[in-house]
Parts: sequence; structure tokens; C-alpha cells
Amino acid sequence: MKHFYKIAFLFIICSLSSCLKKKEDKSSDDERYQPKEYVELKHPDWAKNATIYEANIRQFTPQGTFKAFEAHLPRIKAMGVDIIWLMPINPIGVEKRKGTLGSEYSVKDYYGINPEFGTKADFKHLVDKIHSMGMHVIVDWVANHSSWDNQLAKDHPDWYTKTEEGHFQPTPWYDWDDVIDFDYDKPSLRKYMTEALVYWVKDFDIDGYRCDTAGFIPTDFWDNAREEMDAVKPVFMLAEWESRDLHKKAFDMTYSWTFFDKMVAQTRDKKGIGSLVEYMAHDVSTFPRDGYRMLFTDNHDMNSWNHNMFYNFGDGLEASMVLCGTVNGMPLVYGGQEAGLDHSLKFFDKDLIDWSKMPYEGLFKKLFDLKHKNHALWNGKEGGVMVRIYNDKMDQVVSFSRTKGKDRVIVIVNYSDKPAFCLVDTKYLKGGYADFSQPQSTFVITGDKVTFDLKPWEYKVYYTRN
Repeated sequence: MKHFYKIAFLFIICSLSSCLKKKEDKSSDDERYQPKEYVELKHPDWAKNATIYEANIRQFTPQGTFKAFEAHLPRIKAMGVDIIWLMPINPIGVEKRKGTLGSEYSVKDYYGINPEFGTKADFKHLVDKIHSMGMHVIVDWVANHSSWDNQLAKDHPDWYTKTEEGHFQPTPWYDWDDVIDFDYDKPSLRKYMTEALVYWVKDFDIDGYRCDTAGFIPTDFWDNAREEMDAVKPVFMLAEWESRDLHKKAFDMTYSWTFFDKMVAQTRDKKGIGSLVEYMAHDVSTFPRDGYRMLFTDNHDMNSWNHNMFYNFGDGLEASMVLCGTVNGMPLVYGGQEAGLDHSLKFFDKDLIDWSKMPYEGLFKKLFDLKHKNHALWNGKEGGVMVRIYNDKMDQVVSFSRTKGKDRVIVIVNYSDKPAFCLVDTKYLKGGYADFSQPQSTFVITGDKVTFDLKPWEYKVYYTRN
């Protein structure tokens, strides 16, 4: 009898298990439970392992023109740049202008070219030249506000927000006195601005835009604008913002101010690497897998703070450049960085870049060459996920790997101003790798742990050969 009950009990258990499996099988076919990618837009294929370069035409050469800038293109191409971002090219307002030349972000005519830079023919020649060299070009677009003397203020005053007294105003809460704020509740403004965006893509063959203060403008405007531009050609869109929702349909890439801030918290403010590691953890766990983040140690926004890369990063500058070139994201070179730009360029007046020395050009070239060749460093879902490598100096040393297919990159950075004699867990990293510092040599990992004797701010990068 006991034997009978035992068999019956086992039969019930098996039946329940079978039912559960059947339910699981059914749920796996239910669309409600399928994982879905957050990013719905399609990135241009050429962006999958791209790097980006910001160019301030005004300060780039003594002439400050498109034609003069063309002479730098071979050098920029040789450095490994894929996307050239041009700061605003439109005419600048005169009314309430700041400084001698005014802000390039005070737009007087969305369909015009700043005569300071040249003509529309000059601009088209520059775009064609960039394309002929295998690079792409995006243009800075200022959709949030215009200059006071933009003709739109006279023809369509209802397109602007107003003070309680009914007057034009800068963007509320900001002291941008040389511009006035648009009102995107007006459908006719949205139509005008979208048509202007399409105009430069269609008539001048540009490849997209970097959109100033993108988050101040409703996301649904950008969603539609992206769709209309993509109908002409696949575009690349960079938002000056840091927000998940912009990645869904509108923007390929957003800024990572947070990564910049976390690096500076250690290099300049000596607060430790805890917040930097936390950023990387959040990037892996919460950021859309196919979203791109722009990483940088400098850009033109530093001008408003009168800061530069040396002020913010000090002796940790090269280590920070290496992090920007290897963590998940797309590295930016701000024009002049490769030349060791040692001050914040003036924003409203002429201020030339000194190109006589190129202390960081070689480092950028090596980083970008590695990014192009090693799939682990490619952008979004085309690249490898960052995997934390544990070590016994976790308060000093940032260590991680990225793997995609047969490609792998290992990064170990003593991100501190103190030496670190460090024991690194390598049990899942065994094999032979090229050394970033000495590419012809081979670094072989055979054991479960490897010891590194790292100087302050020293970095090690190893990668599989192609």
C-alpha cells in the first residue's frame, strides 16, 4: 500500500511539473512577455564604430572660413575621425549681440550661412570634400531660440513665449540675453523648423545635426523631425541632453555629462572613484543597449565655466582620454584638444587655436584605430557589454573587459594619484593579447590572477589581434 501511495505521489508531482512546463512554454509565445528593445530608430550603418570631432570654424584658422578649414581635413581624417560636427553655421543676430562677433547660438536666419565663414557654395564644397574623404558631417542646430532680430520675430511674434507683460524673453530662468525663446505649442513653428532641418539635409547633403538644448523642446517634435529627415536620407542625430526618452525615436546619441562629472570628481576634486564605478554599473543595467552616449574630456561648453581639460583632469588627463575611448560610448575630440589647447576659447570674439604642437594627436589616433578594428568597442549593441574585473584595489583601480564575438578588450586604469600594487582576477580572461602601449608585443594571461604594479594614473589596455 505504501508503495502505491509513493507511486501516486510521484505521478502527481510529475504531472504538476509537466503542467508548469506547458504554462512556461505558452508564456514564451505570448507577445506581452517578450523582451523589447527600447531604441526603435535605425542608426546609419556608418555610425556603428564611429568617432566624432567638434570644429569651431571661427577659431580654427586665422581666416575663420570653410575654405581654410578644409586644409585640416587630411589631418583630422588621419587621426581616425568619422563624424565632423560643425558648430552653428547660420548668420548671427546683431541686436543685443554679446562681444565683438556674437554667439553662434544666436541665429538670425535658419536658411542662411554666416558670411564670416563664407558662402553657401563654400559650405557645399566643404560637405562634399568631407564626404569624398569617407567622413560625415553634422551641423549644430539651435531650435530652442532665435536672435532678437530674426525675421521670424516680426513675421510670427506668436511663435515666441512672452513675459507677463507680453514681451519677448530669453528662455525662462536663463540669462541668455541675446536670444528669445520659441513656443513649441505652435504647430506652424514646428512645421517651419522641421522644413528648415530637412532643407540642409536635402539641398546640402549634410548627414544630421547636433541639437542645442534638445531637452528644452518637446520630444514628439524631434520624433517627427527625425522621421521627415530620414525620408530624405538616413541621418545621425546628437542631442545636447542626457535623457533616455530621446533615444527611442529621435536621437542616435546624447551627451554623457554624468560620466564627465564622475571623472572630474576624482581627477580634480579627489573624491574617489566610487561614483565613477556606479556610473558604469548604471550604464550596463539601465541605459538602452542600442543607445549611444558621447564621452569627452572637453567641449565648447567649458567656455562658460572658464575651464579647460588641464584644469579639470590634471595628471589624469590621458587616463581619462583612454576611459572615454574604451567604455561604452562614442569618444569626442573637441577641436584643439589634440594640440593641447590650454585655455577656454573665447565665445564671442576671435581666439585662435595654436596648432604648432600636437601632444595628444597620437593617443587619439591609437584609440580610434583600436575602436575601428575591435568590435568589442563598437557603439551600442554592435559593441561588447562592459564586464567588471575584480581586483584588490577597488578604491583606486578601474578594471573591466568588453567582448564581442572573438574580439575582446581589457582595460585596467589606476585612476588615482597614488601607486597601486594590484592583484587582478583574470580567471575568465586567459589567452594572448596585444598591448596597447607596445602593439608588437604579446601579453599572455595563463593564471587566475595577475599582478600589476601601476604608477599614479597609469593605464593598461590589452586586446585580441584581428
